[in-house]
Amino acid sequence: MVNDQGGINAEGDLRQLRRRLQPPRTVEMARKLVEQDQVLFLFQTLGTPSNTAITSTMTCAGCRSCTWRPARPSGTTRRTSRGPWAGSRITRPKRRIYARHILKTRPDAKIAVLYQNDDYGKDYLKGLKDGLGGKAQSMIVAEASYEVSDPTVDSQIVQLQSSGANVFFNITTPKFAAQAIRKAYDIGWKPVHYLNNVSTSVGSVLTPAGLDKAAGDLDAYYKDPTDAHWANDRR
Repeated sequence: MVNDQGGINAEGDLRQLRRRLQPPRTVEMARKLVEQDQVLFLFQTLGTPSNTAITSTMTCAGCRSCTWRPARPSGTTRRTSRGPWAGSRITRPKRRIYARHILKTRPDAKIAVLYQNDDYGKDYLKGLKDGLGGKAQSMIVAEASYEVSDPTVDSQIVQLQSSGANVFFNITTPKFAAQAIRKAYDIGWKPVHYLNNVSTSVGSVLTPAGLDKAAGDLDAYYKDPTDAHWANDRR
């Protein structure tokens, strides 16, 4: 229905969507799905804080809250979750993949991290450190956080540049990811730039930042429907 009405376009639409991403409200709706609608499992529930909030509800009800991902070329699947039923930290393995790539390609990396100061950002940072293992303390030379109410992250980018980091791990939502890309370019900071999967959209991040300024940023592992490169792809 949203797509039929033109999709989410205006800033007012985005503000309304953000208002609805509230953990207490998520718990209420999850309990309704489980107790009244008797659903078998919840799929692709959005937001780390919201997922954390419903973990106990899902576990007590015996309802699965998980994400299914391909495990092997044969097409079989596996569940990546924190517990036998519910898992709020279902994507931490992806963050470890970023860490493994850094260790393989830049063993001498000096890493600067920008992260959102909530469960989402802290959990992503934890996954990165877990993946780096014993090298995390020496390789991560700077960390800076931001609040969702902050107007920009410009000062954080300047701070991170001053650390001498040559790798930038960007744990931000689309608005702040675009700002970070633009500010890094404007001040002449050119680290190897990792964008977390939340903010790899060509339409909502790279284009607003400026495609020329985003050149070289590591992109997503999936096909972005807003990327013209895939316009004629049939798969």
